[in-house]
This record gives sequence, C-alpha cells and structure tokens, in this order.
Amino acid sequence: MTDVPLSPPWPVEPSIRVLLLPKDTNEHGTIFGGVILSHLDLAAAVEAGRHTEHRFVTVALREVKFEQPVHVGDTVSFYTRLEGKGQTSLTIGIRVEARRRGPSAESVLVTTAEAVFVTVGADGKPVAWDSPLPVS
Repeated sequence: MTDVPLSPPWPVEPSIRVLLLPKDTNEHGTIFGGVILSHLDLAAAVEAGRHTEHRFVTVALREVKFEQPVHVGDTVSFYTRLEGKGQTSLTIGIRVEARRRGPSAESVLVTTAEAVFVTVGADGKPVAWDSPLPVS
C-alpha cells in the first residue's frame, strides 16, 4: 500500500474575514462573483507571504465553482493553506465560507479554489521562492 500525502487540515482562523455590503451586489441582490474572486486572491496572497519574502504575482486561480450565493450582511471567511511548492511557484488552497446573519448564524460553503503564485525578482523574472533576497 502506498502512502498518499494528505493536504494539511484547514486552519481554524481565516486569512481574511469580510462583511459584504450593498455596494458589492448584482441586480439579483447577491454578491458579485468578481468581488469574491478579488478576496480569494487577497487571502491567498496573505498565505503566500507566510512562505516567502520575495515579491510574487498571481498566475492562476483554479476551479472556482460557486456552491452557494453570498448575501448582503453575510460574514465571509477565507481559509488558506499551502498546497504545494515548485521551484518558483507556490500553490495555495482556499476555502470560502459565509456565515448568514440572523439568529441561526448558519455557515455555508461558498467555494474552494487554488491560487498559484510565482515569485519574482526586481526585474520581474521568476526566482526560486526560497532563494536569499538580494542585499541592497
């Protein structure tokens, strides 16, 4: 039997947590998907910054499928974890949950996704994520 590496558990505390407001809605009264995508990128960047001191850029957001809508007044939590490392890349897993307002405070899964970042030097070219920073 071969041991298959498992992803680490999701952290207890989110990388970011936001309260979404009427300015973030579409004509159906739910939150624009693009607003969630923007927060996905930010949350993943918080996690990537825990693993490298280099500058990094987003090269991909993978497999974003919205399972539940987000409503005005929902508190949305973005949980992140390191999923993989390449020579110049970091892959971050993201889990998004919305806590509904009101007495039930029900939490629902909004989406899961992966963000891929590439670490870059001052010239904008890829560098190893764990290489020493240049001395100024």
